[in-house]
Amino acid sequence: MVSPAQPVSPLAETADIDAPIIEASAGEIFLRRLAANGIEYLFANGGTDFAPVIEGFAHAQVADFKVPTPILIPHETAALGMAHGYYLATGRPQAVMVHTNVGLANCVMGVLNAASDQVPMLLASGITPHTEHGPLGHRNSPINWGQNMRDQTAMVREPVKWDATLSLPEQIAPLVDRAVAIATSSPRGPVYLGLPREALCEVTTYRDSKPRNAAARAAPHPEDLAEAARLLDAAERPLIVAFRTGARGGGFDALTAFAERHAIPVVEFWPSQLSIDGASPMHGGFDPGEDLAAADVVLVLDAIVPWLPHRHGFAEQATVIQAGADPHQLEVPLRGFATDLALTGESAHIIAALDEAMRALTPERDRSARFARLADRHAARRAQLDSAVRAGPPMSAAFVTRAIVELIGAEGCIVSELGAKPEFVTGLRGDQFFQNPISGGLGWGLPAALGVQLADRDRLVVATVGDGSYMFANPVACHQIAEAHGLQLLTIVYNNGIWGAVRGSTLGIYPQGHAARANVMPITSLEPLPDFCKIAQASRAWTARVADPAALADTLREAARVIREEKRQVLVEVKVGR
Repeated sequence: MVSPAQPVSPLAETADIDAPIIEASAGEIFLRRLAANGIEYLFANGGTDFAPVIEGFAHAQVADFKVPTPILIPHETAALGMAHGYYLATGRPQAVMVHTNVGLANCVMGVLNAASDQVPMLLASGITPHTEHGPLGHRNSPINWGQNMRDQTAMVREPVKWDATLSLPEQIAPLVDRAVAIATSSPRGPVYLGLPREALCEVTTYRDSKPRNAAARAAPHPEDLAEAARLLDAAERPLIVAFRTGARGGGFDALTAFAERHAIPVVEFWPSQLSIDGASPMHGGFDPGEDLAAADVVLVLDAIVPWLPHRHGFAEQATVIQAGADPHQLEVPLRGFATDLALTGESAHIIAALDEAMRALTPERDRSARFARLADRHAARRAQLDSAVRAGPPMSAAFVTRAIVELIGAEGCIVSELGAKPEFVTGLRGDQFFQNPISGGLGWGLPAALGVQLADRDRLVVATVGDGSYMFANPVACHQIAEAHGLQLLTIVYNNGIWGAVRGSTLGIYPQGHAARANVMPITSLEPLPDFCKIAQASRAWTARVADPAALADTLREAARVIREEKRQVLVEVKVGR
């Protein structure tokens, strides 16, 4: 205990009066405050700046106060990916801490993905000591000079929502509270906190308290909402383009019911989450071209890219309603999509409000003819997709995807990065399929799936990744994490031996060019490929390799048995066509 004459942190003024005032380092208070804000895990890749944080964890073990569970992550991109996946599965933000500038450099791609996907997380990194001698925590290793930067935060300042640097130990508790409030306010996203070692080592007073840092939630203006409802209600050819409505706040069920009640097709263009049941008669497919050309009112739900201007025809007289937590997508400098009306708020809440307003406008409006026409078109599209499911060999990605969907049933989850195809996951709910963010930072899928698995250790979670995406994920680190923390993940590598996205982009620009006629397109081949199974076996995983389509279902069932009964992680390499 400290004497009343000593200064007390301003936070103590709102603390629980029954909680004792203590003396602690800023590093320990950092952990206490994370826990007070409901953060369950600190995904950490340690360094020389971690000493006061490690001391705080050790003190918590003997003094029995609440701190997040530390998860040692041997590569920073895996730490960001796991925090990302954990949020997708739970809706609860987590924290990541890495080592000075070198650790933060490895985080940049993960921060770009989190910002693109509006994922809240608190990213902290050490900052090399400012002092060369004197205060506790001063420079004591040559790397403290080698890692010194003029502006370390500049590496992540653009993609994060907010950043700050700890100067005094008294600041740490209010800084953590503010960081969490900003990360979880609309639109959500990552925040950054720089932690110099001397400041982390300094001791100050602290009293446990409940955070008073409510997140700000946006809502559309009533007049704009009423106008949007009127436009959609009166439209003859309305269209909804959705991107990531499904996982949070009941958006998946709300949008499915809304589309069916009002007979409005929903197109999922490059979705990062499922927004509507793929089996719904109102599912309009994954390319907006046909509907966009004819639409008189278009509702864009939280989509960075609702269509491609160079490819999709757009009716100039159509009214475009951009809706979402950030309807203008402010973090994208160049984005010229029309906005005749903007609705700010969470997509699920906007849909619910529009539904209520439209039902009040014309409760007896008959849309059965439009519903029947769209249902017939949906059935024809599904039949066309079914015809594309080729067994092979080599197996099509669609064939493999359908087998995985059958395996996970009603409760499992697929995390896909250039693996499973959203067109072929019909029947899954919004919380059963997550796809890589549109930012395209490769290596996201495998660690994100580990985060989903950490959120529910008993759930069958399947990471489906392309061969290139698997290598980008630092798989040695990811398989070590899975074994160390008992995460029985099923990883399925779609092996086609090429950078498919690079090849496709080149063909799109030069369809008749020299690269298209080359036997092997430059900078696309991954041959010779490593033995993916042996990489996983290094961490005692059960592995299998499948080229025969007749063996796929049995292999996947055996993989699920190994996970369930032997409690081991599994990797299955599947040979797919290009």
